[in-house]
Amino acid sequence: MPYQPIIGLEVHIELKTKSKMFCDCANDSNERHPNVNICPICMGHPGTLPVINKEAVRKVIKTGLALNSQIPEYSKFDRKNYFYPDLPKGYQISQLYQPLCRKGFLVVDGKKIRIREVHLEEDTGKLIHPEGKDYSLVDFNRAGIPLMELVTEPDLRSAKESRKFAEELQLILRYLDVSEADMEKGEFRVEANVSLAKKEGELGTKVEIKNLNSFRAVEKGIDYEIKRQTEILNSGKKVIQETRGWDEIRGVTVGQREKEEAHDYRYFPEPDLPILHLGVTDFINEIKAEIPELPQQRRERFKKEYNLLDKEIEVFVFNKDLGEYFEKAMSELRNWVKEVEIKRKVEREEFLKLTKLCSNYIITDLQGLLKGASVVGEDFLITPENFAEFITLIYTAAISSKIAKQVLGEMFSTGADPSHVIEEKGLVQITDEVEIEKIIKEVISKNQKAVEDFKKGKTAASQYLIGQIMARTKGKASPQIVNKLLNKILTKTK
Repeated sequence: MPYQPIIGLEVHIELKTKSKMFCDCANDSNERHPNVNICPICMGHPGTLPVINKEAVRKVIKTGLALNSQIPEYSKFDRKNYFYPDLPKGYQISQLYQPLCRKGFLVVDGKKIRIREVHLEEDTGKLIHPEGKDYSLVDFNRAGIPLMELVTEPDLRSAKESRKFAEELQLILRYLDVSEADMEKGEFRVEANVSLAKKEGELGTKVEIKNLNSFRAVEKGIDYEIKRQTEILNSGKKVIQETRGWDEIRGVTVGQREKEEAHDYRYFPEPDLPILHLGVTDFINEIKAEIPELPQQRRERFKKEYNLLDKEIEVFVFNKDLGEYFEKAMSELRNWVKEVEIKRKVEREEFLKLTKLCSNYIITDLQGLLKGASVVGEDFLITPENFAEFITLIYTAAISSKIAKQVLGEMFSTGADPSHVIEEKGLVQITDEVEIEKIIKEVISKNQKAVEDFKKGKTAASQYLIGQIMARTKGKASPQIVNKLLNKILTKTK
């Protein structure tokens, strides 16, 4: 019997703030020394009082607004009572009844995925289990870090769709600059609630999967759980509501505990924190004004403005810095098109040709030199202005594609402008037709078999001859002039 997967996600995101949620300890995910960033407040000592981190509240609201959420007039914190070794107070300050954001949505591949809420809480510490030992260690550096939790409605229908949602959300968080959302550092953690229903609109028994600390794990974990639950139902048994962990090595989910309900946590209003009054128009509008162009908006604009392929656009959307570098270079090229007085009726066409050339060299050659590094790093020396000049030299056939690679490599190493590199390295292109024709005739005289093959209709022969000519000139001969003169000479010899 076929079943419909019903999937909802809970995503925990550590916010990028200077201090923790309720104290002034440093929020530093790069700290490798255990129990350094701690104080009596985040360690839950008696008599201490928490103070709300305003920047964390702003970042959650900013995220909610970017995800089309409603911001209530009032919000408050609650105590979630449970004991874990990495929870110093024996309770967690969270939000159950009045979260900061409600009823949002995110569109992924044209489908609207509803977001039930986005709320704010404090993170727990971190347990370390030394191999071969019969004890565990606790690092409380992470305890008290502002943790934003996003909960979707059960609108997702496949593991692949769930992965795409998580990837798009991570991208949005980085555009908003609310979190680095680095999964390897635990700054972006996904949990999936998976059930199977016989038809759309029904809900099956929900199983929560934890430990999904990579996008691959999100997809693989959900796929495995769908398969596991299908086998249980097909055998006539019932799925048990529980929490399961993802075992990356074995590629299976493993039972951990029966799933708690909200009443098991004995929630009640946090007595040490005031109610937040958010219904202040200026406050919300100020945050709304900080929201930059988001990934989907960039996709649509790049398509309209630059007419790039979807796969090219995705590179510039995923790597925001690379996209900004591309746009700075294109701004220079747009000015160049106007300065050389290309007629208005063909200006758009010329601009799009330059766009394609610029995009290709950034995505292939430049990214190859960068080897995954950001283009805005201090070690990156090629300015957008120099890169734009480099593109115009290729576009006007001032340099060949072979020489272009040499020039770009030197620009990358030294930061010099392309004209300087060409002059210093003796890479000036040969455009003298008399000189090129002399070289072509010399190559033809030494390659009579290729000439005979050309006469027999073998077009590859002309490409071979071009290769020999370019080798003879060390790639300096103008390809356009070589093509024109070679065809002219070979046609006469037929």
